Amino acid sequence: MKITIGAVSKPLESLKVHTGDWGTEYPIIDENKCVGCGECELYCPDLCVKLVEKDGKKVAKVNYNYCKGCGICSSVCPSNAIKMELKEIFKT
Repeated sequence: MKITIGAVSKPLESLKVHTGDWGTEYPIIDENKCVGCGECELYCPDLCVKLVEKDGKKVAKVNYNYCKGCGICSSVCPSNAIKMELKEIFKT
């Protein structure tokens, strides 16, 4: 796959480029605290946080293949359901 400098060569080509190893921390979501408001999904610059249906309620889920660990989701969460954890703790 060839990626040009400053651009992606084809539409949706970026979906093949996993960028999740760039950060040092990952957001961990406490589903019991998550109120499903969608603030994390709205403010995630990499579009890797999505609301999903689980046990009849909406909760946030992170796609760690693309999460760079910026922590924006954690800082905007009104219910403090998202905590940043060191990558070494989370990924094995």
